Amino acid sequence: MKQRLMSVMFVFLAASLFAQEIVTAERYLAMVSERYSGIQDYEARIAIRSGSTDLVGTVSHLEPSLLRIDFTRPASQVIVFNGQSLMIYLPEYRAVMTQDVSGGMSGASLASAQGLSKLRQNYVAAYVTGPEKQALESGSSEQVVKLRLTRRSNSENFREIILNINPETRLIRRIEGRTSTDMLVRFDFTDIKINQGFSDQRFVYDAPATANMYNNFLFRDTD
Repeated sequence: MKQRLMSVMFVFLAASLFAQEIVTAERYLAMVSERYSGIQDYEARIAIRSGSTDLVGTVSHLEPSLLRIDFTRPASQVIVFNGQSLMIYLPEYRAVMTQDVSGGMSGASLASAQGLSKLRQNYVAAYVTGPEKQALESGSSEQVVKLRLTRRSNSENFREIILNINPETRLIRRIEGRTSTDMLVRFDFTDIKINQGFSDQRFVYDAPATANMYNNFLFRDTD
């Protein structure tokens, strides 16, 4: 009887310890958000794939909402976002395009404290397969934790987002977003450097004087 009681107690204790070690997907997302809340600025190599289009460059972010991408592919293209307005310089067309996008979220800006806060509000988190580490992609030796985020309402640009998170640093390695039209957009972040102390002057961009200006280009009258 004593031996049986000890066995039951052992099983109960083991189950309790196991339960304590389980981190829910929502909690894991909160932990990642907490990690980014301690990041004042970061710089990373970024690769963006949208359909058959591939873009490569350097992304800079300064809290709370400054974002800049200097592209090497296509060469000299620049995107600057200050939290309220977006500016894109297209050297091929000698064009500067600006747009008020207050309240909007781009894929690159999701990798920030502010972006993750909005994700937690507007998406439901679940593990893709479980809390265990897995390969970033087939054949890769790089290990990540994968979270699937499903939107709470149809007003979000991405109906589903997969976050691939480095389990050691809790920094986002890859974002995969699927739009309402089923287009897959992927953002890869590598060579991440945090808290270098750069100023907001990095996000001031003076376009070439010869460039043509197009304001509110997303809503221009085409008649």
